Amino acid sequence: MSDSGKTAVVTGASSGIGASTARALAQAGYKVIVGARRLDRLEALAREIGGRALPLDVTDPASVEAFVAGVRGMVSESLHLLVNNAGGAIGLDRLEDSHDDSWETMFATNVLGVVRVTRAFLPALVASGAGHIVNVGSTAGRETYPGGSGYTAAKHGLKALTQTLRLELLGRPVRVTEVAPGLVGETEFSLVRFGGDAERARAVYKGLDPLTPEDVADCIVWAATRPAHVNIDEIVLRPLAQAQASSTAPYRRPS
Repeated sequence: MSDSGKTAVVTGASSGIGASTARALAQAGYKVIVGARRLDRLEALAREIGGRALPLDVTDPASVEAFVAGVRGMVSESLHLLVNNAGGAIGLDRLEDSHDDSWETMFATNVLGVVRVTRAFLPALVASGAGHIVNVGSTAGRETYPGGSGYTAAKHGLKALTQTLRLELLGRPVRVTEVAPGLVGETEFSLVRFGGDAERARAVYKGLDPLTPEDVADCIVWAATRPAHVNIDEIVLRPLAQAQASSTAPYRRPS
């Protein structure tokens, strides 16, 4: 494996897109530090890729503070790439049936968690002389669907946050990118959304070929490995069976 001499941090890396991104970055030569709540999975991943693992709950300010302190102890004052991947959806309730705690959790993870982690690492990203922030968004940040108001609102918020940050960092050596996938299989996204209901989670992808976590990781690594003067503002990717504004009505093969 070639050594790029660069260090990357990936949040939400214990499974799915985060884990695949960590593997792909390590293969591209990055020294990778991964963070997530499930430390056992995280440590196994770190051993696999020759990286480092630290516990992280982006919804807990104290956890973020401890994580950032741990990373600083490993990389000193400089960080090249931050991939804000931690996020997720809870439920599919219509607004009239929704609960505040679900909304609060989705905003705490998808928006405030990104704010906390990004804010803490910005000085190190600037100090690298060629920093890069990649936020993993969603096509849900570009469209809406019945029952998705909490998640789509959070991902629209993340998109706005990303675009605003790009403006605020203009003139400083930090690139900002959003990678926004549509339906992604082989993750725990739908399983978490439906409270562990495996049958309901599998039904989301029935009759179609969704994106894989590796597809999304490939986009993240491609954006990160462009020349330092090239900023990829956003990448939107969907499976062939999903068109714009069809999150809940993709084409499914006849059974």
